[in-house]
Amino acid sequence: MDHSEGGEDIESTVDEAAAPREMKRNGSNFFDDKEAGMREPLLRRRTMNTTSQLAVVGANVCPIESLDYEIVENDLYKEDWRSRKKAQIFQYVVLKWTLALLIGLVTGLVGFFNNLAVENIAGFKLLLTSNLMLKHSYHKAFVVYAGCNLVLAAAAAALCAYVAPAAAGSGIPEVKAYLNGVDAYSILAPSTLFVKIFGSIGGVSAGFVLGKEGPMVHTGACIASLLGQGGSRKYRLTWTWLRYFKNDRDRRDLITCGAAAGVAAAFRAPVGGVLFALEEAASWWRSALLWRTFFTTAVVAVVLRTFIDFCRSRNCGLFGQGGLIMFDLSSSVPAYGTPDLIAVIVLGIVGGIFGSLYNFLIDKTLRTYSIFNERGAPFKILLTVAVSLLTSCCSYGLPWLAKCTPCPPDAHDQCPTIGRSGNYKNFQCPPNQYNDLASLFLNTNDDAIRNLFSGGTDNEFCLSTLFIFFIGVYCLGIVTYGIAVPSGLFIPVILAGASYGRLVGTFLGSLSKLDKGLFALLGAASFLGGTMRMTVSVCVILLELTNDLLMLPLVMLVLLVSKTVADCFNKGVYDQMVKMKGFPFMEAHAEPYMRNLVAGDVVSGPLITLSGVESVGNIVHAIRLTGHNGFPVVDEPPFSVVPELCGLVLRTHLLVLLKGKRFTKERVSTGAADVLQRFGAYDFAKAGSGKGVKLEEIDINEEEMEMYVDLHPITNRSPYTVAETMSLAKAAILFRELGLRHLCVVPKTPGRPPIVGILTRHDFMPEHILGLFPRIKHHG
Repeated sequence: MDHSEGGEDIESTVDEAAAPREMKRNGSNFFDDKEAGMREPLLRRRTMNTTSQLAVVGANVCPIESLDYEIVENDLYKEDWRSRKKAQIFQYVVLKWTLALLIGLVTGLVGFFNNLAVENIAGFKLLLTSNLMLKHSYHKAFVVYAGCNLVLAAAAAALCAYVAPAAAGSGIPEVKAYLNGVDAYSILAPSTLFVKIFGSIGGVSAGFVLGKEGPMVHTGACIASLLGQGGSRKYRLTWTWLRYFKNDRDRRDLITCGAAAGVAAAFRAPVGGVLFALEEAASWWRSALLWRTFFTTAVVAVVLRTFIDFCRSRNCGLFGQGGLIMFDLSSSVPAYGTPDLIAVIVLGIVGGIFGSLYNFLIDKTLRTYSIFNERGAPFKILLTVAVSLLTSCCSYGLPWLAKCTPCPPDAHDQCPTIGRSGNYKNFQCPPNQYNDLASLFLNTNDDAIRNLFSGGTDNEFCLSTLFIFFIGVYCLGIVTYGIAVPSGLFIPVILAGASYGRLVGTFLGSLSKLDKGLFALLGAASFLGGTMRMTVSVCVILLELTNDLLMLPLVMLVLLVSKTVADCFNKGVYDQMVKMKGFPFMEAHAEPYMRNLVAGDVVSGPLITLSGVESVGNIVHAIRLTGHNGFPVVDEPPFSVVPELCGLVLRTHLLVLLKGKRFTKERVSTGAADVLQRFGAYDFAKAGSGKGVKLEEIDINEEEMEMYVDLHPITNRSPYTVAETMSLAKAAILFRELGLRHLCVVPKTPGRPPIVGILTRHDFMPEHILGLFPRIKHHG
C-alpha cells in the first residue's frame, strides 16, 4: 500500500504491509525488506509509530498521508463558486488577513511568554547559585544548580514522552515536510503545541545547549493550524465564514505564515522570518503569500517590541533587557583590506568543514539514541536526565579550569557582575577579578552569545577559555540534540560558531583590523551556513539581530564560502532530519536516473476503478480492502460511447456520499441536481484534525449494498494527467510544482483502457524506483 494514499490506522497499515507483494494498485507499491533498508530511518522496532525526534518513522509502516492541495473541480465546487456573492468573496479575503493578524498576535504573545518564563526561571536558578558561591558554599551551589536543571529537564522530558512525542526535537523538519505535502500523525495537534511551549521553556531553562528557535517555528505552525481548522462542531464554532478554510490549500498558506511568525518571534527578525519560510520551509510560493507572511511577521515584531518596552521598566521580574529576543549589538566596521578578506574566507572554509561534521555526528547520535528511546517513555526520561547531569557538570566544572582575570579598568559594565548575567562572572575569584569561562558557561545561552558578540572587548576572553568553550559547546550540542525535549539547533550552532570565530580573531591578533566581536558574528554565520545551508535568510536574521548593516558584505561572503564547502560533504541538517524521519519528501529537482524512465515504468496494476454510476457494494468493498485516497472514475456504455476517463473521486467524498444514502435501485444517472439538494459544498470539505467520516460509522444493510449511486457530481472532472511516455523526471517536477497528491497516467495509444495507473508521492521515492530497477542508478 502506498501511504500517500492511506487512511488506515497503524495496525491495519502494518497488516497490509504483510500482504502479497504482487498486490499493486493505483500506482501504489509494496516494498520488500531489502528495498526498505535502502533508506532505513531511525526505527528499529516496527511497532512504534510516531513522528517525533525520538522514534523516527519509517515510510513503510507509519500512516503518513499526502495533503490534497489540488482544487477538486466537481459539480458541487462549481455550483458553490457560481452561487457566491461579492459579499461572501469579500468575507473570505477579510478573514484571510484576520487570521494572518491573529497568527502574528498569538505567536508574538507565546514568544514573549517563552522568553519571560525562561529569563525568570533560569535567572532565579543562576541567582541562587551565584549567591551560594559568594558564600563559598561551592558544593551546595553545585547541588542546587544541578538539581534545578534535573527537575526542569525531567519535567520537559515527561511531557514529551507521555503527552506528545511529536513535540520533541526541533519541529522544523515536520513543518518543512507538511508544507511539501506530507501530513504525518499529530505533528500539528493541540497537545503538540502545549508540550512544545512548556517543554521548550523547561529545556532552555534547564541549561541544555539548545535553543527555542526551531520549536518556535513549530509552535507558530501549530497555532496557524488550529486557527485555520475552519471551525469546530465539538466546540460549536460553526460560523459560516470559518468554513471557507476547510481545505488543505488555505491551511498550507496559514501554516507558512505561522512558520515565518515563529522565526520572527524567536529572533525578532520579521524580514528574516519571511525569507526563512521562502528559502527553507515552503515548497510552494506565490506573491500573495509573500504579502501575508510579511504582514504576520510585522505584527509579531510590534507585539514583541511593545512588551519589551514594558519590561524594560523592570515590571517583569528578572526579564531585564529582553535579551533572549534580540542581541541589540552594533559595531563600527572599519575599512577592511586583503588580510581581513582572507581571514573571512578561512573562517568560511573551516566553518563549512565543522558544520558538515556537526551534521554527520548528529546523524550518528540520533541513531544511537533510537536504541534507548524505542524502549519506552521511562528510557527517554532517563536519557534526558543523564544528559542534564553531564551538562551541569560541564557548565559548573569547566570554569574551574580557567584562571581569574583582573577586571579591566575601562570596563563599561560592572565588574565583577553582581547577579545572574553580565560579561564578568565572579565565580570563585577574589574581589575585582572575574572568571571569563564562567561568564560563558554559567549564563543563559543567549547571554553567552551576547558576551561573545560584544564589541570593544578584545582582551575579555583568553585563548584557552575560547578553546575550552568551543569544544564543550560543540560536543554538548551534538549530545543534547535528540533527547526528549523540544530543542532547536540555531542557538547551539551560533554558540559554537561565535566562540570559534572569536578564537580565530584572538589568534590572528594584529593581522586583522576587524573587531573580535565581529569575528564572533562571522564565525556564527559560517557555522550556520555549514550546518543549515541557508544563506539569504540567515544573513538577514543576523543583520536584524545585531542592527549592523555595514557588515553585510562580509556576512554574505562567509555564508557563501561555508555553504559551498559543506555541500561537498553532506546535506543540510534539516534535509537529513526529513530523510531520517522517513518523510516522503519531494525534492525540487529530479534525480538523474529518472530521465531514463517514463511514467508508465513505475505504475502497475491491476488498477481499482469505479464506474460513473457504481453499486454501493463495490464502493464499500473498494474502501474496505484498500487504503487508497483516490479512485479513477471511468464512464462506460451506456453512459459513454467508449470507455473514457471521467475523473478522480476522493475516498473522503465517497464516505460522505455513502453516509447521505442517496441511492437508486436502477443503474441510472441522477445528475447533479439531486446531490445539490441533499449536500452542500462544505459537507465535502476536509475535516480538521482527522475528524472525517469513517466507514465503520456508516450503517449500510444488504439491500442498500445492491443499490447504485451516481458519482459524477462529486468526481473531479479535470484531474492532472500525463501520458505514459512522459519522462519520470518531468513528471516528478510537475508533481511537486503543482502540489499534487495524484497524477493520472493515460495511455499513449488508442484502443486501450482510458487510464494506465496513478502516480503518487511514493512512486517518486528513490527507494521505490531503485527497488524496481536496481541497476539503473549506475547508468543514471
